[in-house]
Amino acid sequence: MATDWDPSLWLDKFNEMVDEELDYGDQWTLNFNYNQTAQITAEDKRRGWKIYSHCAFAKFLCGSCSKTWPSARVVVLFRYRLRDGAGRGTVIMRPFGQACRRCQGETFYLPGFAEDVAENALLRMFSKILKNCYGEDDQGDGGAPCTDNVKTKPHEKSLCEACQLGICCQED
Repeated sequence: MATDWDPSLWLDKFNEMVDEELDYGDQWTLNFNYNQTAQITAEDKRRGWKIYSHCAFAKFLCGSCSKTWPSARVVVLFRYRLRDGAGRGTVIMRPFGQACRRCQGETFYLPGFAEDVAENALLRMFSKILKNCYGEDDQGDGGAPCTDNVKTKPHEKSLCEACQLGICCQED
């Protein structure tokens, strides 16, 4: 599993899966925004934007000391909408980082994901799109709690970017 953030993994997997999962003939694109939040304004709602937050397993690499660590509590935020009548859908994704325990710095490093983890996250996100944009029954399980039973050290909220923003999947 990679320890570096790789947007092309997500783009390639998205493009490979989108026509099969969302077979309504609309054109869907995936973009990245590393500043987006989980807040949806009234204007965003009016324009059809919805949010899906997914919790996944990933690995990290400190850019300062080269320490690596795994985490089973990595938040990936998806903002999506289908433009009525335009036949175009947009998904905007943001992975949340973690800081290095050894360096105790302010820098949040972005996660590296395995291909199957990315595929699972996208399948759950597509399920939300099918429900909220096309009116199909939701086949997903909600997604926020981590369902993979991966053993990692206890989650350190002070080192988690999503915790700092109040949107982590960590259960208290």
